[in-house]
This record gives sequence, C-alpha cells and structure tokens, in this order.
Amino acid sequence: MKNILITGGAGFIGSHLTSRMVKEGYNVTVLDNLLRGNKLDKEIASSVNLVVDDVRNAETMLKLSKGCAEIYHFAALLGVDVVADNPVETMDTEVVGMKNVTDSALKNGVEKIIYASTSGVYGHSAIEQSATETIQLDPRTSYAIAKRYNEIYLKAQFEEKGLNSISVRFFNIYGKNQDNRMVIPRFLEQAAANSPITVFGSGHQTRDFTYIDDTIQSCFLLAQKIKGCEIFNIANENEMTIEALAKAVISVTNSKSKIDYLDAPKKRYDFEVERRYGNSEKLFNAIGYKPNTTIETGLKLILAD
Repeated sequence: MKNILITGGAGFIGSHLTSRMVKEGYNVTVLDNLLRGNKLDKEIASSVNLVVDDVRNAETMLKLSKGCAEIYHFAALLGVDVVADNPVETMDTEVVGMKNVTDSALKNGVEKIIYASTSGVYGHSAIEQSATETIQLDPRTSYAIAKRYNEIYLKAQFEEKGLNSISVRFFNIYGKNQDNRMVIPRFLEQAAANSPITVFGSGHQTRDFTYIDDTIQSCFLLAQKIKGCEIFNIANENEMTIEALAKAVISVTNSKSKIDYLDAPKKRYDFEVERRYGNSEKLFNAIGYKPNTTIETGLKLILAD
C-alpha cells in the first residue's frame, strides 16, 4: 500500500484524514508541531509514524517525504483570533511550508500534493451569489492571501515542473474534536452550560457549514481520481445564518440558553463577511459526490458520544 505524508495530521481536520487513511490501509507519516495538542486517538496514533516538528523545517520535510506517493499539506495556523494576532507567522507558515512541501515532492518524486486551501479566498466577492471556482477572488486576511498565493504557486509548479496538485477550498468545516476557537464548538459549549450563546453582529451573516466526514470523503475521492493541477470547493451548499445556527444548537441540545448579540472586535473586521456559501458542482462532476450532511444531523453526530 502507498506511503503518504500528512502535514498537520494531528489537528482537527488532519486527524480525521489520518484516521481515514489508516483505515484504508495506507502507511501514514504525520508531521505536526502539536502546538494545538494531539487530536489523534490512541489506536490511530499507534498506527502512524508521528514526527513532532514544523513544516518550515526543510530538512525534516525532505526526509519524511522520501518514498511517499502523496503529500496532504494541511498544516496551518487556524482561528480568527490566532491569525489576526499573528499575521506574519500565519504567512510564514503557509509560504515557507509550501516551498518545503513542493521542493521535497520534486526531489523525492512524490506523485501529488493535496493542499488545504480556504473559502476565505473569496472574501467579499461572493456576496451576491454562491461561490464557484471561477468567480473573482477577493482575499482580505493574511491567511486568505497566503492560501491564494499557494494556489498560484502550485499552478506554477505544475506548469513549469509537472508537479500534480489539488487545492481544496474548505467551507466552515465542523465535527468532533474541533476546539472552541471555532463557532460551532463554542456554541455547543455555551449551550451545554445553559449560558448565553454569543453571536457577533446581527446574526444575519451567512456561512456554509460542511461536516468533517463529507470533507474527508471528498478529499479521498479527489486524490484517487484527479490528475494535473485543479482547485475544488468542498461545500455543503446550504446557506445558513449564524442566528439560525445558534437556534439549531439550542434545539438539538435542549438548552435553556438565550442568544446574546455582541459587537465584533475590530480585529475581526476583515473576517466578517456578510454572506458566503459554496457551490460544489465542479466537485460532484469530478467524483460523483458532494457534501450532504444537514446541520441538524451533523450536530447530533458530534453529540452522539
């Protein structure tokens, strides 16, 4: 079975991907600095080669990618407040990390890179329509700008050196083991305590919440079927207001919480888009699958254990 390397493989999304790939029979090496902890369960962790280091370490990347067929590059700084407070490190991790990933892939004959990009590259450009891969982009934050730079960098590597890659633009992924820097686990934590659910702004801003298992299935199928250099949205295609999300959380948890509307901190300004929801038609046409888990089902799956 193939050897693969997953950067950021002990984080929220990466740990779910690692678990899936181990169960599929792959030989998995995980590179993670563990600054946000280790989200791999014990059984899975015992089945992988976990290396605690940073994707910005070129020597480590070159060593770990030797003999690998694919690199899943999911290492990144995450969370609005973390990114807003650390714009230089955010971009450094993305740009230096990607250079190390591609240099290592070319030197070691890696067949393909699967890169975790973001729906944040759309910025304010998708307010009047669902976001397709062909609309004008408008990245505003250091995180989104760096992600878009890396998409372009991968395209250049393909055109100049023939390195195959898939960039996947994630839309508000949620699921088990996500920490409360993100909105859904924060709402669930507040609801469990019957505390006020804190919503920034009017609550009328919309997002497209995509369940983690749908995301991993999409990545898995894309890696099997796609060659060349491509970009795909991975979105549920369900536009939902943050207020409606808070009400759904209250309903599913039978909480006594009320919704508390707060002014957004100034540092969140560039992250506060009034409307964003994705279009996954390109994904469906390519692999015959797209995310379909409803928010109610997804919330119940999180609470099931």
